[in-house]
Amino acid sequence: MEFLETIYKEFTGFFNYHNLLEIINTGDYGVLLTWKGIQSALGPFVPVLLLIEIIRSLFYRNYTFSHYKISLFTYVLNRFVSRFISIAMVAFCIGLFEPYAIFKTELTWYWFVYGYVVWELAHFVYHYLGHKVRIFWCLHSTHHAPEYMNMSVTYAHFFLEAPYADIIRTSICILLGVNPPLLFLIMFIDGTWGSFIHVGENVLKDGRLGFLNKIILTPSHHRVHHAKNPLYMDTNFCNLLNVWDRAFGTLQEEKRDLDIEYGISRPMKKGDFLDAYFGEIVVLVKDVYHAPGFKNKFLYVFMPPGWSHTGDHKTADIVKREYREQHKNESEMVVK
Repeated sequence: MEFLETIYKEFTGFFNYHNLLEIINTGDYGVLLTWKGIQSALGPFVPVLLLIEIIRSLFYRNYTFSHYKISLFTYVLNRFVSRFISIAMVAFCIGLFEPYAIFKTELTWYWFVYGYVVWELAHFVYHYLGHKVRIFWCLHSTHHAPEYMNMSVTYAHFFLEAPYADIIRTSICILLGVNPPLLFLIMFIDGTWGSFIHVGENVLKDGRLGFLNKIILTPSHHRVHHAKNPLYMDTNFCNLLNVWDRAFGTLQEEKRDLDIEYGISRPMKKGDFLDAYFGEIVVLVKDVYHAPGFKNKFLYVFMPPGWSHTGDHKTADIVKREYREQHKNESEMVVK
């Protein structure tokens, strides 16, 4: 019975419908007009959308377990690890940095706009470092390892990625004056949208969302972000507002004549959970071990993925530049 009870708690916890069920049972629908009620109503949104994806795949007979395998095993492992490790970095950073905030904001619409722009900057910094600093890429790469895009990918994260992400994002927001209630509101909205943009093509074929593609970051933009195509590598780091991708030149639209190839550029064992979860760490350890001298060992840890002490660098910037030069030369030959 204890085992069945544990399974039931995991099931309800995943679908996050217990608060909504409580509202239905009590009949107190007025709660839906409160912040807690809104959270309760939207809580099951992402898990239900994932379920719809899988049901559609089964109906059209194009369901493949390998499309969900890495994400599923990652979710299970992280749930197991979380029973033993609890890291409340958000609360820690709020307590540490709030006294040093440059000013105090309030929960108003104009401060909400300010707070969201600051949050996107903080998210950009964390996400950029996750692609440009190899030790952080080792943690973030698990999220990019799946070779298919669907809602389950939102659950594919190395268990230590959230703590370092929370440290960076929360610290920047608090120091720039985003107060905790405003921060929690933004985190909830951003987290919900950040999950939705992983929606698969079997549910939303064209992820551009019409005119919204010019205003915000859509599922189309995030599909580009998850691509290993040279042109698409290291782009679209923001989550909802594209202001900082525009400012730093990392915004990339999806091209209709270029099919997206999902995954990471390193050769992987296809569908292998352990390689997806620990593979980049193993490769980094090998590179550090074989690197000559302390300086090179240090650089392997903190330089971008693809950096080599031999000078034969294969970083995303170099790969992208070579790709553009090659296609530029090909275009010039066609013109001639």
